[in-house]
Parts: sequence; structure tokens; C-alpha cells
Amino acid sequence: MAKLVAIVNVVAWSGFWVFGYLALTAGEGQALTAVILATFGAGLGLLAWIWLARHSEEIGFARAPNRGAMPMQEVDR
Repeated sequence: MAKLVAIVNVVAWSGFWVFGYLALTAGEGQALTAVILATFGAGLGLLAWIWLARHSEEIGFARAPNRGAMPMQEVDR
């Protein structure tokens, strides 16, 4: 499953960059379609990246971030 999500991640971000470039260089009629497809690619790529980051923490490949409370420190003035 992780490999499939990784492939989706690469394809989605590639679509974002390709259609983003087309949106910047296309005429008015094609720009809206390219913007919609680029936004879809960015959203799907972001969701896949978040899933992969959480999955790598769960299986122990990546260290989980420290989410503990930070103690208050006194500052001398």
C-alpha cells in the first residue's frame, strides 16, 4: 500500500508542476482547466505526502516528532 501511495505522490506532484506551468503559459481558454488540474495535483500530492509521513512514523522508519509540552523558562531581566 505504501508503494502505491508513493507512486500516487510522485504522479500527483508531477501533474501539479506540469499543469501549473501550462496554466502560466496557456491562453485564457485553457488556463482555467490547467489551474483546476494543478490544484487537484497539489491537493492529492499533499494528502499522499502526509499519509506517507505518518506511515513512516508508525512503522519506525522515521522518528516521531516531540509533541510533549514545553516547560516554561524564566528570563532574567
